[in-house]
Amino acid sequence: MPKRNNGDNSSQSGSFNNVDKDYCGSQSAEEGSSGTFGAYRSYSSHKITAPSPLLGLPEAAHLGWGHWFTLRDLELSTNRFSKENVIGEGGYGVVYQGQLTNGTPVAVKKLLNNLGQAEKEFRVEVEAIGHVRHKNLVRLLGYCIEGTHRMLVYEFVNNGNLEQWLHGAMRQHGSLTWEARMKVLLGTAKALAYLHEAIEPKVVHRDIKSSNILIDDDFNAKVSDFGLAKLLGAGTSHITTRVMGTFGYVAPEYANSGLLNEKSDVYSFGVLLLEAITGRDPVDYGRPAQEVNLVDWLKMMVGSRRSEEVIDPYMDARPSTRALKRALLTVLRCVDPDSNKRPRMSQVVQMLESEEYPIPREDRRHRRTRTGSAEMDSQQNYDIDKSDNQDPRSDTKDIFS
Repeated sequence: MPKRNNGDNSSQSGSFNNVDKDYCGSQSAEEGSSGTFGAYRSYSSHKITAPSPLLGLPEAAHLGWGHWFTLRDLELSTNRFSKENVIGEGGYGVVYQGQLTNGTPVAVKKLLNNLGQAEKEFRVEVEAIGHVRHKNLVRLLGYCIEGTHRMLVYEFVNNGNLEQWLHGAMRQHGSLTWEARMKVLLGTAKALAYLHEAIEPKVVHRDIKSSNILIDDDFNAKVSDFGLAKLLGAGTSHITTRVMGTFGYVAPEYANSGLLNEKSDVYSFGVLLLEAITGRDPVDYGRPAQEVNLVDWLKMMVGSRRSEEVIDPYMDARPSTRALKRALLTVLRCVDPDSNKRPRMSQVVQMLESEEYPIPREDRRHRRTRTGSAEMDSQQNYDIDKSDNQDPRSDTKDIFS
């Protein structure tokens, strides 16, 4: 089938996280220290146990977080930014693989300075997650500010990205198992839940897609590339901004009006989860017209009682009917056209971790609407959306005959 042409298809295209030595101003979840920095608030108090990747490097002046690398440092680490070290490139600039003097492998993102774009990109990423950390976010080790040069230095994640495992070069190592796919998606969901709900201001990623989900050797997800991220302060329900992102993943209300909030990321995550389940691209013009858009195709298959046929045919072992149903119901909740009915990412985490369906069969009852169409009402023991008063309707009907 035709492959989408993605100029940002490397396994290390961007994003970062602060891992400076015991810096108390960083926010952390699951593997970091608590504290505050500027307007950010954190709700985690876990102890740092992993050694700093910066251990052994000479001390350098810095801006309150991370390590301030000189241009010379990064030239040495990347063999003078050699073409052989390039591992990704796009409109933002070029990413190089490098090695610090203490032996730590890194990815160096060299931002293009087109009409001040490097400064803008640098500022966006730093403001978004320069002071937060989570085990499912790619770690920012430091930066370089020298003349017009703006560079960000990340941990190197060497096991490809989800796009490569589903559609590209990493498939030569074999198809991802169901368990591996769900582990990657659960880690991604946890990272987004942290960005949306555990810090203030919240961070909307705005470009969740398979090529931005890096994978480590243990198949843990590392969400990357925050160049399009936006911050939403307390009391801000949404912002209006220029529509950016990747076609096929963008939420309809954002694409149509430019209104953005964290529910836009929830929609993108739903598409990502469906992509992992099916092994299909979100948009594929090489397929028949009714199958071009992945979300529309799923809804057609659900309506035809053919949901079990959407599973990736290259997967070695099929998941259980229960596991597949739970995942597909989660997808349908996330891609609800009404953004207010989409779950929060913390609720998505609960859905993926639960042994029950998001809408348990035993708690369903059907009623007739005025038009005669079947609609579901739910009194859920496992009510993931009670606080939002969300009413799961037609898209979450019994999807298996």
